[in-house]
Amino acid sequence: MPTLTMYQADAFADRIFQGNPAAVLIMKDWLPEEVMQAVANENNLAETAFARPNGTGWDLRWFTPVHEAEFCGHATLATAHVLAEAYNVSGDMAFATRVGEIKVSQHDGAYRLDLPCFPPQPLDVELTRTLKHSVSARPVACFRNFENLFVELADEAAVRSFVPDLFKIAAFDPLGVVVTARGGGHDFVSRYFAPAAGIPEDPVTGSIHATLVPYWAEKLGPT
Repeated sequence: MPTLTMYQADAFADRIFQGNPAAVLIMKDWLPEEVMQAVANENNLAETAFARPNGTGWDLRWFTPVHEAEFCGHATLATAHVLAEAYNVSGDMAFATRVGEIKVSQHDGAYRLDLPCFPPQPLDVELTRTLKHSVSARPVACFRNFENLFVELADEAAVRSFVPDLFKIAAFDPLGVVVTARGGGHDFVSRYFAPAAGIPEDPVTGSIHATLVPYWAEKLGPT
């Protein structure tokens, strides 16, 4: 096996030990899939990112401790930071992923992550009933996208005090569960749980905003 350097970056934070940590490996080509999964399992972080150059940008894959992920925002941001700081990559970066191209641009020492848009989709009656029972709360609304279930709660306090039943949430595998509400000092708040993927609760999640932003934009009015 070739010798590789692995980095760990704290995404969505301006200081160490904050935000959401992701491991990042930059390579010339993919390792065997079982090896990448074993690395992610040993790291035991929400995501380990693997990137390789593709001629015009970068191919990017993400692994949780349990399986390869369809979509991850924070590990994409972490990968861009590692490329900029450790590999002297400047300017905008384009990542080819399972959900299409994701771009990260650099502005005045910071990064802008442009996510795809996955508008909320309705749930069928049976899944809605099961979800309401599983969260043991009083949902205002329930909806979904291709990889997660979303539950709007009454207010920010309900999101903060929410106690997940991880066994019941894991039964929705491969779907994770998001609880969200209108915020006080912010437009909205959210928490994310994916125990079946080895992520009991993610510290901060980028990918769910591909659905939360269009959902709350429609409810609150901003473009």
